[in-house]
Amino acid sequence: MPTTGNNVFTPWATVALLTALLGAAPTLSSAQDAENPYTSRIDVRTGRRLFQAQCSTCHGLNAAGGNESTGPDLTTGRFRHADSDAGLFRVIRDGVRSTSMLGLGADADDQSVWQLVTYLRSLDVTAGGTPTGSAAAGRQLFAGKGACTSCHMVHGQGKRLGPDLSQVGDRRALGDLQTDLVQPDTEVSPRWWTMKASGPGGQIVEGLRMDEDTFTFRIMDSDEQLRAFSKYGDWTYERLQRSTMPSYAETLTEDERNDLAAYLFSLRSEP
Repeated sequence: MPTTGNNVFTPWATVALLTALLGAAPTLSSAQDAENPYTSRIDVRTGRRLFQAQCSTCHGLNAAGGNESTGPDLTTGRFRHADSDAGLFRVIRDGVRSTSMLGLGADADDQSVWQLVTYLRSLDVTAGGTPTGSAAAGRQLFAGKGACTSCHMVHGQGKRLGPDLSQVGDRRALGDLQTDLVQPDTEVSPRWWTMKASGPGGQIVEGLRMDEDTFTFRIMDSDEQLRAFSKYGDWTYERLQRSTMPSYAETLTEDERNDLAAYLFSLRSEP
C-alpha cells in the first residue's frame, strides 16, 4: 500500500475513510492493543485538522457525508465493524479490503491515527447524555438573564461578537456545552481572540480580532464597528487569547445552567 515517508499521509490514501468499516485485519499491533492515550481537547482539535486535510473530500468537512461526499456519515457514533477504539484505529490505518478505503498505511504515525479516532468519537454529540434542564426556560435565559444575545447570534437574531450558535447542538456535546458555561477559557479558537490597542492620551480600544498581519490589525468593537490600526507608531497593542465570554458559575444556578445547556443542545440543523 503506497504511502509517503516522514509520517505524511497521501491524500488518496484516505478515500472513503471508514466506508462501512468492513474488512479490518484480525491482528492488532502493540499500539493498537493499547488504550487510546490521546484524548484531550488538543487531540480533538489536531484530529479535526488531520481529518479536514486528508478525509473531507469523501466524508465532508464535518464528517457528516451527504451532498457530493462519497463516504458515509461518521457523526452518529455507530460503526458497522468497529465498536472499539482499537477497531477504528485498525480501519484507519489498514483500510477496508475490496473497497476504495485504502487506509493510511503502516508508516502512519500512531499518535496521528489515535487523534483521528479521538476526533471521530467526539462527533457523537449524544455521547455526553441527554439534557435534564428545560430548553424553553433556557431560551428565556439566553435572551434575558444570561445576556447571550449581546455576543451571539441565533437564526439571525443577536450580535456577531461570538460564534453563531444557530446549530451549536450539532457540533458540541452536552457535556462540552455545560463546561463552556463555567469554564469558557478552556478552548478558545484564534478566530475569537481579541486585541487591545492603547494610544495617545490614554485611548484604549478593545475588540474582536478580525485580521492581523505583520504591519496592521483590525478589530471589531462592541458596537460592531471595524477599526484598523498600524503596529508601528503611536499605538501599542496586546493580543488577548482568552474568551470574552463570562463564566456563569456564580451568576447562574446549576438548574439555570442546565436549562441554558438544554436550549443550546436543542439548536440543531434540520434533519
